[in-house]
Amino acid sequence: MPQSFSAFFSQILQNPALAAVVLLTLAVVLVNGWTDAPNAIASVVVTGALPFRPAVFMAAVCNFLGVLCLVSVNASVAETVYSIASFGGGTRDALTALCAAMAAVVLWAAAAWLFGIPTSESHALVAGVSGAAVALNGGLSCIRWESWGKVLLGLLLSSAAGFWAGRSVGNSLKSVKWNNRIFLLAQLPGAAGTAFLHGAQDGQKFLGIFLLGTALAQGRADEQTFLIPLWLMALCALFMALGTLMGGRRIIDTVGRKMVQLDPREGFSADLGNICCLLVSTLLGLPVSTTHTRAAALLGVGSAGGGRVDWTTAGKIALAWALTLPGCMAIGYWMAKVFLSLF
Repeated sequence: MPQSFSAFFSQILQNPALAAVVLLTLAVVLVNGWTDAPNAIASVVVTGALPFRPAVFMAAVCNFLGVLCLVSVNASVAETVYSIASFGGGTRDALTALCAAMAAVVLWAAAAWLFGIPTSESHALVAGVSGAAVALNGGLSCIRWESWGKVLLGLLLSSAAGFWAGRSVGNSLKSVKWNNRIFLLAQLPGAAGTAFLHGAQDGQKFLGIFLLGTALAQGRADEQTFLIPLWLMALCALFMALGTLMGGRRIIDTVGRKMVQLDPREGFSADLGNICCLLVSTLLGLPVSTTHTRAAALLGVGSAGGGRVDWTTAGKIALAWALTLPGCMAIGYWMAKVFLSLF
C-alpha cells in the first residue's frame, strides 16, 4: 500500500536528514522545470507559433499531466533511478550522502543555465547520486551496472535516434504542400506532446529519488517494492510546472536561435521526431535525456537542409553533455565527503 501524505510528513518531522533530502529534491525538480522544460517550447517560440508566456504556461500544464498520467501506467524509469547505486552504512550517513548528491545537481544545473547551455539534469542526477554513493561506500562496488547500462543506452538512443528521427521527418515533410500557417498550428500539439513526455520522463526520475530517500530513512534501501502514491506524483508535477512557469529564455535562445534556425515546417518536424523517440524510450523504461533528444532532433532537421545549423554552438552543447556524467559524479563525490565530515 502506498505511503500516505500524513505518514510521510510525520517521517519528515522526525528525521531532519530526510527533510533536507526532500527539500533539495524539490529544488532539483524546480530547476528541471526551469532549465529543461523550455526545450519543449523552443521551436514554437522562435517560429512565432506561440508567444513566450502562453507557451510556458502550456508547457507547465503538459509537464504536470505527463507526470500524473504516464507514471500511473509505467514507472520503470523511476525504478531505474531508484536502483542506480547502493547506499551502505547507517541511515543518517546514507541520507547525508543523498543530500550531497541533490546539492551537486542544483549547482550543475544553475551553472548551465547561467551560460545558457541546455544540459541534462537526468544525467546530472544519476551521476551525482552515483558519486555520492561511491564516497559513502569507499569504492565502485556500490554501483549497479545494469541500471547504468540503461542510462548509457538511453544516452545513445536520445542522441542518435533523436538526430535520425528529426532528419527523417524533416526530409519526409519537404514534399508536403502546406502553407506556413498550417505548420504553425501543427506545432502546438507537437510542443504540447513534447512537454507531456518531458514530464513523464523526468518526473519519474525524481519520484525515484523521493522513494529512495524514504527507503533509506526506514533502513530498507534495497527493497524493490515500488508503490508511488498519487499525492507524491502531484507534488512532483506541481514543482516541475512551477519551474517551467519561471521561464527559460536563455535555453530557448541557445537551442532555437543560436544552434539552429528553423521555419514552421522544420519546427513541426523536430517536434514530431522528438515525440517518437521520447515515447518509445519511456515505454521501454530507458531514462533518456529529454534535452539530448530535443536538441538532437533540432540538429537533425537543420542538417536536412531546412534550417541553418551553427555547429560551433552545437559543439559547445555537446561538450557540456560529455562533461555532465564525470563532472557531476566528481561534484557528488566531493560534496558527499564534505557533508559527511560536517554532519
